[in-house]
Amino acid sequence: MTYTYTLQELSTTASAIIANTSSKTLLFYGQMGMGKTTLIKELCLQLGVQDVISSPTFSLVNEYQATDCKVYHFDFYRINDEEELYQIGFEDYLDQDAWIFIEWPEKIPHFIPEQATAITITSDTRTTRTLSMIKQ
Repeated sequence: MTYTYTLQELSTTASAIIANTSSKTLLFYGQMGMGKTTLIKELCLQLGVQDVISSPTFSLVNEYQATDCKVYHFDFYRINDEEELYQIGFEDYLDQDAWIFIEWPEKIPHFIPEQATAITITSDTRTTRTLSMIKQ
């Protein structure tokens, strides 16, 4: 599934992702500045998160309460070694019935869940993004 969207169409794009994914674990691939965190913020809003939604770049994970479940947002940009995942109990997060959003999953290749949906964001123009969704 492929979507091309602008910032004004972000809400529609997030709705389409939620409606068309078969997994609650979403892996976000894309260069710096592609809008991964911006898209995750919109996904959180659509799932009913009322908290302030921010990037967990330094904390590695942010936890939010959505309408009917929890949402865990991971950002592994600053991770130096997969061993750090043991320190935060990453595998325990995967065992929960929660939405799990992972930015920079390429940094944790040995921990990628089998039942995940990969979302790759690329830039067509300065204001347009293309999103590709592929079930792992």
